[in-house]
Amino acid sequence: MISAVILTLNEERNIIGCIRTLRSWCNDVVVYDSFSTDRTLELAKQEGARIFQRKFDNYAAQRNAALKDVNYPGEWVLMVDADERWDKNIGKLMNDAIADPQYQATDIFHLQRKDMFLGRWLKHNIGSNTWSGRLLRRKNVSISRDINEEYHCSGEKSYLSGCRFYHYPFSNGINWWFARHNRYSDMEAVRLMSERSEQIHWNALIGKDPVYRRKALKQLFYRMPGRPLIMFCILYFVKLGFLDGKAGFHYSVLRSIYEYMIALKMMESQRVTKHLEV
Repeated sequence: MISAVILTLNEERNIIGCIRTLRSWCNDVVVYDSFSTDRTLELAKQEGARIFQRKFDNYAAQRNAALKDVNYPGEWVLMVDADERWDKNIGKLMNDAIADPQYQATDIFHLQRKDMFLGRWLKHNIGSNTWSGRLLRRKNVSISRDINEEYHCSGEKSYLSGCRFYHYPFSNGINWWFARHNRYSDMEAVRLMSERSEQIHWNALIGKDPVYRRKALKQLFYRMPGRPLIMFCILYFVKLGFLDGKAGFHYSVLRSIYEYMIALKMMESQRVTKHLEV
């Protein structure tokens, strides 16, 4: 049996759609809330979800707490965000996988998503080829890194293709996206400042594991100058984002702005540090 855990903070615009899609195949839906002040909890209760609350400190701590502090009827937990939709087709794919003897040693299943923007799938953006560890054998998994979390397990990792979950990152509006990514860039800048001293794992760049390869690429990318422009060129030209029409162009611009926010905050942090050392 798979339980679904939705992390929430003021998600009244998304929570009903998210829960109802999960309910088409999942009997146990948990809302793990960071003390929402809108109607999120009221609507979640109406849809039959179990409710738990914890003050938010960072994403890794929140997900670890959701795995450890909640009692589940089974050993498998699916990590969900409220702006995602997991329909019965991908539900069947996951249920078939956990029942398949070839995956007996698997602790984490990775899946791919469809990012939606301006009414269309961003088929050529950077998220299209990204594998996300979401289906977890909860007792064998731990999560690290404050944002853009990393999942660790004692067993094997497996990758399920053939069906994707839907992601609507702009479902709360452009203004909300900017506010959210302003917070994200705060956390990412702090994390990247500390990670810059870490050694790049060059072998991972040519390795078979897509998760470790992406991490190594990210370590390399954040040591390069001109990252906002590089990000736009990668998304729009290298990844063929121009084939996604105006949605592809605007998304590429937004992602480059996000990289610019991170870069500026890292510069600011470096200046403050140097000033304090003088």
